[in-house]
Amino acid sequence: MAIKYDLIVIGSGPGGYVAAIRASQLGMKVGVIERESLGGICLNWGCIPTKALLKSANVYEYIQHASDYGITVKDAAIDFGGMVQRSRSIADGMSKGIQFLFKKNKIDAISGFGMLKPGKIVEVEAEDGKKTEYSASHIIVATGGRSKELPNLLIDNKNVIGYRKAMSLEKQPKKMVIVGSGAIGVEFAYFYHTIGTEVTIVEFLPHLVPIEDEEISTQLERSFKKSKIKVMTNSEVTAVDTKGKGVKVTVKTPKGEEILACDVVLSAVGITTNIEGIGLEEAGVTTDKGIIIVDDHYKTNIPGIYAIGDIVHGPALAHVASAEGITCVEKISGLNPEPINYNNIPGCTYCSPEIASVGYTEAAAKEAGYEIKVGKFPFSASGKASAAGAKEGFVKVIYDAKYGEWLGAHMIGANVTELIAEVVAARKLETTAHEIIKSIHPHPTMSEAVMEATAAAYDEVIHL
Repeated sequence: MAIKYDLIVIGSGPGGYVAAIRASQLGMKVGVIERESLGGICLNWGCIPTKALLKSANVYEYIQHASDYGITVKDAAIDFGGMVQRSRSIADGMSKGIQFLFKKNKIDAISGFGMLKPGKIVEVEAEDGKKTEYSASHIIVATGGRSKELPNLLIDNKNVIGYRKAMSLEKQPKKMVIVGSGAIGVEFAYFYHTIGTEVTIVEFLPHLVPIEDEEISTQLERSFKKSKIKVMTNSEVTAVDTKGKGVKVTVKTPKGEEILACDVVLSAVGITTNIEGIGLEEAGVTTDKGIIIVDDHYKTNIPGIYAIGDIVHGPALAHVASAEGITCVEKISGLNPEPINYNNIPGCTYCSPEIASVGYTEAAAKEAGYEIKVGKFPFSASGKASAAGAKEGFVKVIYDAKYGEWLGAHMIGANVTELIAEVVAARKLETTAHEIIKSIHPHPTMSEAVMEATAAAYDEVIHL
């Protein structure tokens, strides 16, 4: 006889574990099925360990430029193994933190591979092959994603690697080709380049970080080229030869074919959803092109079955999955949560300089028919940025000219990922441009650039 729960969650990533905790707070008996480590990809192989690696690179970069701050440092050297070990230990600590939260909230962690069965049953196969059935009034599928593989760029985790292997290599490569310049691609490009690997980025589209505002993409490309990262846009990898020593990558460029020699290729061309073999077809759940179809509160077409995170339509971001999980279980519990506004989701990229954005790009705002006001404020005019030695980049804001509605904001520079939440909150509260101009920002801070950029949009800027 199946073990009974109010809610079963398949997957313990930032969507699954957050949904489970919120459900427990709302009085549900909850079980979470996880085949690997609690916390999913984000905590174990994504958001958290990559930021640990990036911090190591950032510290090394500071040391390399210590003389700029009046400090002399001698004999600094890279310990690649130590960096990887620090990253892994931080990930392990975060995963243990989820274990603590599950115990605190009386959530059962069920280890194994979960498969949906008709009648709201989940069969879990443990590592030893033993199968156990669980039933629940409600089941949330939160199985996340993995590195996408292109037909001519198959991942073997030796010559061609995905993001998981990129953060746990045994040896630092001397030369690396990174295919794709989204967040994963440019973050690893910054990390490996900073610690001494010769890095080339190959991007099929005309700009790096192609979903960002074009001025942001242009600035990042300028910054990367200045730091000697080779950037190849409008270019396509057509073949990878792993037969001889090292790897030879054939790239089709606007100027013709070029062959790049390297030690390893990192495929960073996006993610594929983990929805195969989990019983969706048997349970009758509707999917389309690798995505589970859900409504505004994440119900599938089958009563009692829901889906959240990377496997549903929307940006594949940890904070989105968490918000979806909370919205989903609050609806299940009889509350009336507001559907998520996907045009107010912040995106953050943690290379150097950092990138943060939310809302419409300038091009998208014009395409949507808005008459707009645009303001920019460079960090070169910021006292705090000058004092910090971080004058690179700018804040760009976009407002509706008619009503002063904040349509979007795009930032590139040091620590801008910490600034974007102001914009998200202000847009949620329907704050106007003049309210931002009249909101006193502390001096000296990088956050002043948000106010100054807004003032620039209305010809009221003081420090330009």
